[in-house]
Amino acid sequence: MKTLVNLFLAAAAMVSAANRTGTFTGIITDTMCKKDHAMMKINPDARCVSECVKSHEGKYALFDGTNLYPLADQTKPAALAGKQVKIKGTLYGKVKILTIDSIAPAK
Repeated sequence: MKTLVNLFLAAAAMVSAANRTGTFTGIITDTMCKKDHAMMKINPDARCVSECVKSHEGKYALFDGTNLYPLADQTKPAALAGKQVKIKGTLYGKVKILTIDSIAPAK
């Protein structure tokens, strides 16, 4: 029983360590185009992001210059499509999904 409890505690520590709460900065984009909207030939980028989410089954995501993080909330980022933002939230490392506690344009 003691071994089972220790195993459970170790697993819980690994799962929580994989999650990171903080502030994340990047551009609101979509999971279809990611960082490059040229293939869609829809300008400006903000319009392309919105169209991909509405019409092409893309999801809003944050691109930080290296990584693309799909966003759990698909309502809050709509008004900031194509813009540089700061998101306070939690990144669930195992699934690479970012929750949004707050979102605002980056200054």
